[in-house]
Formats: sequence, C-alpha cells, structure tokens
Amino acid sequence: MKKHIYVVLLLSAVFAMSGCKKTSIPSEVKMDKEVLLDKIKGGWAGQMIGCTYGGPTEFKWPGMYIQDYTPIEWPDGLCKWYYEHAPALYDDIFMDLTFVKVIDRLGIEAPADSFAVAFAKEDYGLAHANAAARALIRGGMMPPATGFWKNNPHADDIDYQIECDYAGLMNPGMPNNASEISDKIGHIMNYGDGWYGGVYIGAMYTLAFCTDDIEYVVTEALKAIPAESKYYRCISDVIKWCKENPDNWHRTWNLVQENYAEDIGCPDGVFVPFDIDATINSAYVVMGLLYGKGDFYKTMDIATRCGSDSDCNPASACGVLGTILGYKKIPEKWMKNLHEVEADHLAYVNMSMNEAYEMSYKHALMMIERSGGQIKDKKVVIKTQQPQAVRLEQGFEGLYPVASLNHHSHSLKAAPCKAEFAGTGIVTRYRVVKKGKDYEPRIAVTVDGQQVKEVVVPSDYRLRSSELYMNYDLKKGDHVVEYKWTNPVDDVDVIVTTSIVYSDGPSKNNP
Repeated sequence: MKKHIYVVLLLSAVFAMSGCKKTSIPSEVKMDKEVLLDKIKGGWAGQMIGCTYGGPTEFKWPGMYIQDYTPIEWPDGLCKWYYEHAPALYDDIFMDLTFVKVIDRLGIEAPADSFAVAFAKEDYGLAHANAAARALIRGGMMPPATGFWKNNPHADDIDYQIECDYAGLMNPGMPNNASEISDKIGHIMNYGDGWYGGVYIGAMYTLAFCTDDIEYVVTEALKAIPAESKYYRCISDVIKWCKENPDNWHRTWNLVQENYAEDIGCPDGVFVPFDIDATINSAYVVMGLLYGKGDFYKTMDIATRCGSDSDCNPASACGVLGTILGYKKIPEKWMKNLHEVEADHLAYVNMSMNEAYEMSYKHALMMIERSGGQIKDKKVVIKTQQPQAVRLEQGFEGLYPVASLNHHSHSLKAAPCKAEFAGTGIVTRYRVVKKGKDYEPRIAVTVDGQQVKEVVVPSDYRLRSSELYMNYDLKKGDHVVEYKWTNPVDDVDVIVTTSIVYSDGPSKNNP
C-alpha cells in the first residue's frame, strides 16, 4: 500500500514538473440548451461591458501601461451614455453584427463578396484596416485583396481581432469552423498577424464553452496559429512570462514591450509610441485572462491597464471569460449598466443586444447540427474539434522603415507635392479640409515622371482611408513621387501630411 502511494505521488510530481495539463475536452460534449444560450449571452455581455469600461482610456496611454493608482470609473448609466453620445465606441459590436446579419440572411455559405459589400455599404465611421478595406471595396477591389498587405498598410492591425467574436460564439467547441469563417471574412480587412488575431480570439471563444480552465483555453487556442509566425511566438512568450512572473503583470508587460512593440506597417504607429498591431494587443488580452484568474473585474482591469487599444482588449478578454462564466454569473455590478441598453438598438445596425443573443444562439444550433452534432429537446450534443493551424502568411517581410517625411501640411491647392527619397517603398497620408458633399477630388500620382494612377477621394470622410498612395515594390534607389490635384474647387482643400519611407534594410543614418 505504501509503495502504491509512493508511485502515485511520484507520478503526480513528474506530471506537475513536465508542465502537462490534466484538462482536455472530450470529443463529444453534451450541454443543456439553457446553458448554451447563457454562455452565448455571457460572451456578448462580457464584450460590451469590457468595451465600455475601457472606453475612456482608449489610446490615452500610448507606449505605457495605466498606473494602478489611476482610477477607472464605472458610473451608473455609462453604457446608456455611450449609446446616446458616442456610439462609435461599440465598433467591436456593430462590426460583428454586420457579418452576423449577412449569415442570417444568406447562410454560412455566403461568399466573401457578400460580407464585403454589406460592410462597405454601411455608413459608420471606420479607421485603420477597416477604413482602408472599405475604400478599396468601393473602388472595385474585392477580398482577399482588400486585406492583403501590399494593398492595405493596416493589414497587421487589430481590426478583425475585435470583430471575430461572432465566429467563436456560433461555434461552441468547434475552433476549426470558426477559423474557416474567419478565413473568408477576416481577409476582407486583414492579413498575416492581423488575421491571426481574429483566428486566435475566435478559437478561445469556442473552447470557452467546454471548460473553465483559462490557461487551457489560452494555450490550446494557440494551436490554431502557425508556430512559424511572429504572432505565435509572441503569445507563446506571454504565456511563459506569465508563469515566470505569476504575481507581476507589469514585468510581463515590460517584456512584451521589449520584444514585440515594433510596428512597421500601420503608418500611425511607425516612429511613434502608438501600437494598434494585433500581435501586441492580443498579448494584452492574454495577460488579462491569465492574471485575472477567472475574476471578471481583475481580468477587465488588467487588460485595460495594459494600454494601447484599451477598450477593445478588455472587450475580448471579458468576452472569452463571459463565455466561460455564462451571463448569469457575471457580477451584477457590471451587468446593471448593460441591462439599461440591452433592448435598445445599437447605432448603425438596427439590432439590440437581446436580438444578438438570440441570433447567435440560432446560428450556434445551426453549426452544431451542420458539424455532426445533435439538437434534442433540451440538450445539444457537440462534436468538438481539436484546433488545427491555419496557413502561414506574413506581411511586410523585408521592409524596414527608414524615414518619415514631414510635408508640413502641404496644400495641393497651392501646388503639387513632391516626396523625394531613397528606398523601396512609400506610404503617404493626407486629409481633406471642408469636404464638399457632391464633389470628389482627383489626385494624379506620378512616380519618377510617370503617372501611375489617379486617386479619386470620396467626398464623405467616413468612406475614405487615411492613405493617399502606397507602394512597397519600388526598385531600390532614389525616387520622386508627386501628387497633383487635377480638379480643384474653391471651398475644399487636400492636405498632404506625412510619408513613411521603406527600404530593404535599416537606415544608413543610424549610428
């Protein structure tokens, strides 16, 4: 008997030292329909609450975390206030619901073009990868080209990461289904690491239906990402650093900054402490989940205090945790503000949270049955899936930012603007002053004396991207890019602001 106990203890010690986990999800999971709905509602509710909590801090702490002594308030009526005064905060939600409505109308087999057109027709304001993709779609390009990094300089940005929740919530226990949907829709606006952000968060949602082991969810979902990618390396490192520093998230945050806070794609984040890159923001989501240890407030607060996109990151972390906990177990302190708006339609999409709950539940039942599961009177039987890695794709390879050209708010009304530089690529940013309602400026772009395109600028600011021109495929050497306004009018001006210059290696000006 003593020998038997000794063997058991020895095996337990070896098991613990090896880092193996006891948690695993069986190939078949039975669940009450009531529980399934409760978890779906918990996912949506967690996302909404996290987004609201982090809203006041969004991008106000670039390149740093929010100090523990800095108060983050949760006043009564906060969700209601955002609904009425700043509804654009909830782009996390209404972008999801744009795609959910297409699925409901056309089915899961709807082509990517259907989702792209629905997204491009909406009149909500967008930024970064979404804005660039919508401008490309309205110009005649379709996905996946609209998300490809050579067409969209924001391809690595966070956009699809904050919009993938629907894919996970409609695929309980089925991460590969979620990845398949994300392949089609996520490439509308993202590519590579930007797309992986949505694949990974979506996979975490799917696993959150089947276990309350947060470490397992975070680690197992990473199997959906190719191990050769930078995104995989970052999240794998974060998981390791959280274990090495179990009581010090600030230390892990600093390690993330030291190793991964380098954005070379998004023109807003090159040469400045601004990071909307999906990789590093996913790291903050994971930190919230692991250091939060199942506590809703702690999870939300840490994900927020990591800074950068500090409304979207707690939205994702609390969405995953809300799915684990279920709607009924989210503390009432956080639910009170949500209850005030659940029946109200979100701006732009003509759908309430209550309707979103029911629609995702309907889609989950559809996907369970479609994937070999069963729908019974009060239960569902889910045929679960082991996460499989999606294909490897990496953007911006071989590109090095070497200079930022300040055009000093050059007015194209006054004269054409010339960008003279040495390198292999350029991305130029601009803005339009006093837009005309029925007028679209036309900008001729000339590269080394040859006109290469004419940019038609949408008159509506919500429908144009921030980039006037981009080209990563120039022959290495000296170049002159000129922008000339061909149809100027008196009450409008087109202002060229900055250009990011790229080459195939670091700047020679560096000491």
